[in-house]
Parts: sequence; structure tokens; C-alpha cells
Amino acid sequence: MEDLKKFFVKSELIPAIVQDYKTKEVLMLAYMNEESLAKTLETGMTWFYSRSRKELWNKGATSGHVQKVIKIDYDCDEDTLLVFVDQTGAACHTGNRSCFYRTLAENGDVPETNPLLSLEQVVEHRKTNPEEGSYTCYLFEKGLDKILKKVGEECAETIIAAKNDNMEDLTGEIADLMYHLTVMMSCRELPMSAVMDELEKRSHKIGNLKKMKTVDRNT
Repeated sequence: MEDLKKFFVKSELIPAIVQDYKTKEVLMLAYMNEESLAKTLETGMTWFYSRSRKELWNKGATSGHVQKVIKIDYDCDEDTLLVFVDQTGAACHTGNRSCFYRTLAENGDVPETNPLLSLEQVVEHRKTNPEEGSYTCYLFEKGLDKILKKVGEECAETIIAAKNDNMEDLTGEIADLMYHLTVMMSCRELPMSAVMDELEKRSHKIGNLKKMKTVDRNT
């Protein structure tokens, strides 16, 4: 194991940037001391040091939104950590997926975010922060059977719309279906990134071969 003391030569605390290992989204920034870093390495879950409470804290211990550590990198000066995690639920105490959900300034063209991941974040926020009158919260309250019933209804409506010659109706029905599928995935604790990973794997299949192979896209 690395000598942890080298990370605390300049200060007793070291900033730890937490990033989703699948989506690469930056989730939060917190601080670690030598003890919390050691506990993180020992348990495989993130532990930090609270500068306000002056004590260690285990991320998700009360909320259930735990962070399973996948990998920890450190920078060239050995004074900053980059922690890749498998995040359960929201990383931010506000219920947002990431603590960085507000923009101070934008310069130039900003790449568009993946709308499916954005939808997933909204659904997760509704699940952890129920709001009166929210349809999403209503579905979660009714449970999986109700959600699956709606998925089935939206599937049928999408099929009917596809048979008709109205692209506007078809677009709307597909959007409804994808929304209800996202709610179902959240209910079953299946992250959108897992489905995207599966699609990525399938994109490398050749014909009907079951064995995954790397494809030369130019051939």
C-alpha cells in the first residue's frame, strides 16, 4: 500500500474530487485527512473529514446514498485525490445527482448534456425529494406494479402510433415510453449508465456472433 503520509506533507487535509466512474460526471468535492483516507481504502467506501464538525463522516451512512470506491488517482503534486465511485442515488444533500448543478458562467459553445441522463437525474431527485402533485412521486408511491402497468400501456400506445401516419404522435408516445422506462429503472435501482454500457458492448458485435470483438469501423 502507498505511504499515505506523503499526501499530507503540505496540509493535514487533502481535497478529494469524486467522479462517477461510468459517466465521468463530477459529483462532489470533499476533504480527507490521513485517517479518513485509510478508512476509505480499508472499507472500499468513501470517508471524509468534516471541517465544520471536526469529525470523520461516511458518505451515505444516513441517506443510503453510498459511494463504492472503484479507483483513486492522485495528481502530480500529490496534494489532490480523484476518487472514482459507483454512486447510489444522489451525491448532493439537495437531492441533485451532482453538487455542481448550478452555472456561474459559460464561455463559448457548451456540449449538450445527454437528455436521458438529465431525465434520470430529475427522476432520482423526485424519488429522494417527494413533492406534492408530482406525477413521478405518485408513481413511486404506488410502487412497481403501477409503474409496470404504465410501461405496458405506453408500449401499446407507441405501437399504435407507429402504425399511424403521424410523426408528432409517435414522437410523443416514444417520449412517454422512455420516461416511464426511466422511472421503472430507478425503482429497480438500475442506472441508465448500465444500459448505455450494454449498448456500447453490443455495438462491437459482428453479425450474430456472441463473442465480442473489436470492429474496424472503416471496413
